[in-house]
Amino acid sequence: MSTTIFHDIATGQAPGPVMFTVEQFHRMLDEGIVADGDAVELIEGVVMPKDRGAQGDPAMAHSKRHAVAVARIQRRLERGIGGAKCHVRTQWPLALSGTSEPEPDLAVVVGPDDAYLDSHPRAADALLVIEVAESSLSYDRKTKYTMYAGAGVAVYWIVNLVDDEIEIYESPQSTKRTYERASRHRLGEMLLLPIQVDGNPLSLAVDEFIPPRAERR
Repeated sequence: MSTTIFHDIATGQAPGPVMFTVEQFHRMLDEGIVADGDAVELIEGVVMPKDRGAQGDPAMAHSKRHAVAVARIQRRLERGIGGAKCHVRTQWPLALSGTSEPEPDLAVVVGPDDAYLDSHPRAADALLVIEVAESSLSYDRKTKYTMYAGAGVAVYWIVNLVDDEIEIYESPQSTKRTYERASRHRLGEMLLLPIQVDGNPLSLAVDEFIPPRAERR
């Protein structure tokens, strides 16, 4: 599709896109209009592709380093939380509002997995939401950031594979759609996660979340 239409929409020279509710989006899935498993998610009323590409690659192409990062973060979190009363969800829906149902790369939510047989977890259920970013870095810092803050997601992380660091956003100000606290953590540093294990916060190294870069041949 030509980029002209997006420019015209942004500048008010063309009508805006049709906005969908979560209920309408689910009906589209039920009817096969959107295939179950398609790499799309509903972001503030717009059906958006999931950007998991490497820098310079098409957004829909799944970057190898992105895939490795998601797998290793999931494995490390699951080992770390042990007997904590929560579990890790990978690329599954999070019900934020009537028009937003993103599928973050990872989320740690309260309760066992079968607690969500009737409905997806909501913002209040999420102890931690994580997006792994390469080509999506600006999008995760802006669109996803304001969406998660506005919904009241308590802690939002961006695992930044461009700069090899983790961006942590805490204390959402829902009405302002922003986070009160922000910090960045680089390789060699330790992180305190918002997860209690045997009464103590879980502590993990940044290096455990960021995979090494592939050697060029």
